[in-house]
Amino acid sequence: MSSKRFLIFSILFLTTVFLLVECVERKSPGEPVAMKQGMDTIPDQSKDFNHLTERDIEDGWELLFDGYSTSGWRGYNLDSIGDGWVVKDGNLIALGSGGDIGGDIITEEEYTSFDLMLEWKLSPGGNSGFFYRVVEGDYPALYATGPEYQIIDDLGYPEPLDDLNTTGANYGMHPPQNAKIKPAGEWNSSRLIIDNDRVEHWLNGVKVVEYTLWNDEWKNLVAQGKWKDYPEYGKAGKGHIGLQDHGSMIWFRNIKIKNLK
Repeated sequence: MSSKRFLIFSILFLTTVFLLVECVERKSPGEPVAMKQGMDTIPDQSKDFNHLTERDIEDGWELLFDGYSTSGWRGYNLDSIGDGWVVKDGNLIALGSGGDIGGDIITEEEYTSFDLMLEWKLSPGGNSGFFYRVVEGDYPALYATGPEYQIIDDLGYPEPLDDLNTTGANYGMHPPQNAKIKPAGEWNSSRLIIDNDRVEHWLNGVKVVEYTLWNDEWKNLVAQGKWKDYPEYGKAGKGHIGLQDHGSMIWFRNIKIKNLK
């Protein structure tokens, strides 16, 4: 081979090697950083939930569920959580094994006035709810003291439902207005705002219930409804937030709270 051909061949060879190395080192626009660093650095949950933005933190929001553990929660009137709840794929899941009262859980902290937001989805025909200002003691369950934001499969529940029992209701007290629930298996968003005695229920971005605690209307509804035999129902000014295990599976995520007082 002539020296001229050898020079051309060497230049082409070195150029090819350079381009190959460049392609290997360069990360494509859609490739996660973890692909280069190792798959074990990818978290087991989506980064789209169970976290707070800088703006959230500045505004005073706190996570009630970190996506990995049941830290901050325990069983009602118990020191820990039983086998009826698990954490999987960034979700806090009630397995539906606790029946009507056996598996309810509450926050370790107590709250007075707050803004609570969470997302949830139900199994077909499912029934659950979350509660506020729950008091522990010689009471059968969360509902004996804490009012309930009702969650139920409105579209597929096997029994007839009246308005006081549908999703978004202040269960047994105030029916929701203009509530639009997504089908079982799809995520819904709920919001509960408690400002002293003023309460708002929100469902999928729409305010569906508004009421005032302890006014004449409230007292009449209690006296004439299903809570008449629960003398401490709704009376507490401070208490735990509770999640209900009502015998069907329910998934929770993005649980966050902001104290208003």
